[in-house]
Amino acid sequence: MKIKLFFILFTIFFININAQDYIFGKIINEEKLEMPDVTVINIRTDERVLTNRDGHFMIFGRAGDELRFVKTGYERSNSKVTKENIGSPINITLMRGAALIAEVEIKKNITGDITIDSKNLNPPKKVQKLKSDLALYMSQKSDPRIMAAKPGEFVQPVTKGIYSFGKIKNKWDDIDLMNFLQNVLGDKFFEDLKIDRPQIQHFILYILKTGFERKNILKYGYCNDADMNRFKSAVLNRISSYRAPQTQK
Repeated sequence: MKIKLFFILFTIFFININAQDYIFGKIINEEKLEMPDVTVINIRTDERVLTNRDGHFMIFGRAGDELRFVKTGYERSNSKVTKENIGSPINITLMRGAALIAEVEIKKNITGDITIDSKNLNPPKKVQKLKSDLALYMSQKSDPRIMAAKPGEFVQPVTKGIYSFGKIKNKWDDIDLMNFLQNVLGDKFFEDLKIDRPQIQHFILYILKTGFERKNILKYGYCNDADMNRFKSAVLNRISSYRAPQTQK
């Protein structure tokens, strides 16, 4: 009996240790402008997502994970996930990378001395041949097999404006969305509307089942500010019908 109890406790402890949650955040630049299409990478899991047009992102992770933020033209940034980040968003500011100054070719002036000018203006034949061989090599197309991914190597899929990667399937179901809404809005939001705590989840599902549009939310497992405002509006519009007798619902 003691061994069985120990095994159950160990299993619960292992699940808690390895449990993952959604990590939310927003990325801006030095001008405080939202940054879309920033690649966010969880170093531990190698999961990658892109920020949406408002600079928001959502990625699986847990306390102790390291997130990397990458965008062309900006310095790469890393951030360690803390326990506080699980319940509150991570705010990241990306700095512009140092601009490369184009190389300026300084040409030597003609001196009038044939011996000197012939050396300055006409490079040695070995140099000329090397440049010619390099130009010929660079003009050849590479074998596609050279650039092909190795077995087990991550290959980033090509997407069009979609901030998440992976197969096209629903990331959430209604239960996931219900838990997310209750967690983000908090029980006090519903209690202020005279919804008892035991009825909160039932009320949320009632709103979802009575016409709340959530196709993209379930598909991508992401709820933005506009979606939250739509849900709040639906709550205010339908709370009266929810409180009405069952026969009138």
